[in-house]
Amino acid sequence: MYKKLSPIILLTIFTACGSGEEKVEQAKMDYPATRKTDSVDTYFGTKIADPYRWLEDDRSAETGEWVKAQNKVTFDYLATIPFREKVKERLTKIWNFEKVSAPFKKGKNYFFYKNDGIQNQSVLYVQEGLDGKSRILLDPNALAADGTVSLGGMSISKSGKYLAYSINRAGSDWSEIYAMEIETGKKLADEIKWVKFSDMAWKGDGFYYSAYDAPKGGSELSNKNEYHKVFYHKLGEAQNKDVLIFEDKKYPLRNFSAGISEDEKLLLLYGSESTSGSSLAVKELDKPNSQFITLVNNFDNNYSVIHNEGNKLYVVTDKGAPKYQLLEIDIHGKPDYENWKKLIPESADLLESVSLANGKFVAKYLKDVTTRLYVYDMSGKKESEIKLPGVCKIDAFDSDKDDSLAFFSYKTFTAPDVVYKYNMVTGAMTVWFKPEIDFKSDDYETKQVFYTSKDGTKVPMFITHKKGIVLDGTNPCFLFGYGGFNSYYSPEFRIDRAVFLENGGIYAIPGLRGGGDYGEDWHKAGTKCQKQNVFDDFIAAAEYLIKEKYTSSAKLAIHGRSNGGLLVGAVMTQRPDLAKVAIPTVGVLDMLRFHKFTIGWAWTSDYGSSENKEEFDCILKYSPLHNVKEVEYPATLVTTGDHDDRVVPAHSFKYIATLQEKQKGSNPVLVRIDTNAGHGAGKPTSKQIEEYADIWSFVFYNLGMKY
Repeated sequence: MYKKLSPIILLTIFTACGSGEEKVEQAKMDYPATRKTDSVDTYFGTKIADPYRWLEDDRSAETGEWVKAQNKVTFDYLATIPFREKVKERLTKIWNFEKVSAPFKKGKNYFFYKNDGIQNQSVLYVQEGLDGKSRILLDPNALAADGTVSLGGMSISKSGKYLAYSINRAGSDWSEIYAMEIETGKKLADEIKWVKFSDMAWKGDGFYYSAYDAPKGGSELSNKNEYHKVFYHKLGEAQNKDVLIFEDKKYPLRNFSAGISEDEKLLLLYGSESTSGSSLAVKELDKPNSQFITLVNNFDNNYSVIHNEGNKLYVVTDKGAPKYQLLEIDIHGKPDYENWKKLIPESADLLESVSLANGKFVAKYLKDVTTRLYVYDMSGKKESEIKLPGVCKIDAFDSDKDDSLAFFSYKTFTAPDVVYKYNMVTGAMTVWFKPEIDFKSDDYETKQVFYTSKDGTKVPMFITHKKGIVLDGTNPCFLFGYGGFNSYYSPEFRIDRAVFLENGGIYAIPGLRGGGDYGEDWHKAGTKCQKQNVFDDFIAAAEYLIKEKYTSSAKLAIHGRSNGGLLVGAVMTQRPDLAKVAIPTVGVLDMLRFHKFTIGWAWTSDYGSSENKEEFDCILKYSPLHNVKEVEYPATLVTTGDHDDRVVPAHSFKYIATLQEKQKGSNPVLVRIDTNAGHGAGKPTSKQIEEYADIWSFVFYNLGMKY
């Protein structure tokens, strides 16, 4: 299957005269031989070879040996980079500062997360009142010596007495739910398994959650997820006694999530067939034997219930409003959309969310991918704007309907999050927590530009770099993108990228179509047979940076994660000349078979499906795996995790095998396969530092940067 290797990697380093940088010339590498088979699929009369199909079995002994062989070549190569350990040391030093989340209140207590510096997992703290002494409520670091158990989610009972929390192991999406008494910190006997894509919604001394049937042994990380169910668990009961609340035997590929109104009188049931769009039903729990009232029976739009007053629901939705609006729905009234009352109608900017604080609505808007906050009364009349300290992003405005105090984390590209406290009555805004970091944030700046994509669309892009940088086309540049699933990247501080900025790098993030930067229309413009728009937007971003002399192709690295890994894979196959370095991380790279694994079927709303003739024709044109040609590709480091059950590692395995087979130049094309690691969420700090040290060493080295 593979040949035993003792590869001699010839790496000759020349110093470029007067540049202060290093030029790297590399001999063509010797990669593990990957067995090929005659596996062929036929799609609408078109035969598609899949010679590395056997790598989809990521639990087989043969695949395991292949992984070891690939990792040996990769880590042997990384070990030759002379400054790799220095990069890791610097990353560790920058990372080692205290981090605290915005607190949220439940009953008499405030809760927040804190990491002392380089703890593998952040710790959940509780304190009584703002002046109380904080104490550890739950420390995930105590659950596994290597830090690979993470806290997935948590929910506090209305009484404030109990905490339900979920944990994930080795980065898997599979969760286990446990419970504890908050006052004593005593862990209860409750244990719930085979939970995935679930909230925990308290009702009395129990909670609702979502789960699947236990999978067959050995298939937990790859089998398609089907027949999601909603249960009610009462504290003290065994899981096999949990009450089945809802299931849909007719449609196995639907997910369901339960929520509870603040007064605990209404059970909210959301259904979904993909990553976008939801149905909505409600059940009156204070009425014996009541049935679900269906408010929305399709998946055409998105709905989020933020509050209720009796039988009236306040709902944020893009129904009739691509940039979202706030509606009032009377569950006893006429169900048609035309009878729903508009409280905050759609505006020119994207309505991201609505919170309640001190008897007011606080609407969070996105204007050109930066946050704005406005206060409305309960009838929907705008009262004021909450002025923020500068261009930023705020993830959540944490408060309560009857509380005058709110908290939020203020995010920028150049400094770690600052937590602010805001008084809804006086308008006073004060710093509640500001971290101290070994990084000179004031030496850097962020600007936002707008460039033109291939079809004339104006696309926003953030560019961060040292103040006073000279635009002469010689600067190393790191272009990061996503462009999918209605998500977006706005100002946020990434610790690992501080190392790149310190060494003269330029960090750029464009707001690609397919994302949620400007609402649902922007999202749809990058889906299915319009997916090429996403790649065109990214290519145009790179061309803008080159044209404006921020950088050059020889100094450009491109990176994306998950759907962004698809982006990088597609761009490098379409334009192998565009960048010197490519980093597709946990990418969706086999676009003909992605829907056959775990939750992949839910992504067809963005990608389409190879089982549809028109969509197959579109997908085949850009699917990274199926468009690798015999040309010279950039220096490529594919990264994945062996426990990734979101985007299964087979995508990365098959792609790198094909790339190694067809690479014509001397640029290395490698895969880094992390063990006991998943899609990324919950990855311990130690593993993050190791991974980013390798990524940045690879980038620095292949861009000819001097560290």
